Amino acid sequence: MTTPTASRPNMPGYGVLPAQEGAGLLPWRWAEERLAASHNYWLSTTWPDGRPHTTAVWAVCHDGLIYFSCAKSSRKARNLAAEPRCVLSTERADEAVIVEGRAGWIEDAATLGPVWAEYKRKYDWKMDGQPFVAVRPLVVFGFIEQADKFPGSATRWAFQEV
Repeated sequence: MTTPTASRPNMPGYGVLPAQEGAGLLPWRWAEERLAASHNYWLSTTWPDGRPHTTAVWAVCHDGLIYFSCAKSSRKARNLAAEPRCVLSTERADEAVIVEGRAGWIEDAATLGPVWAEYKRKYDWKMDGQPFVAVRPLVVFGFIEQADKFPGSATRWAFQEV
């Protein structure tokens, strides 16, 4: 996976500093660490009629994608089938990482082998043989909530969509 392009997000009224001021832009590694360490994640999808839907999921990160499992008949899966764009965020808001991405089903055992192993290690829950949904990040936001750090840490990472 290529390293995304970092910049400051456009947040009028929040006192966000230019990229070269404050602590500077957060490194992509900062976001990767928090994505990998989070235990629970919030997944937001859209109903076919446009209503929002948010639910908690367990997830693991592997090769630049974020994987979670769910039944294909679940509300989140049906929402993603109709509209694959989604938002996935970590459980902590004080060091937030918010992923805007595109989701799709992965069923290939060769691809999922390391994902199943990571899921077992992280959650002590065996998922071998189960398909997963993979979220490919398109835009990621990260910030440190503390008032003295927020204006100089807010970072937006943009990926090239493939």
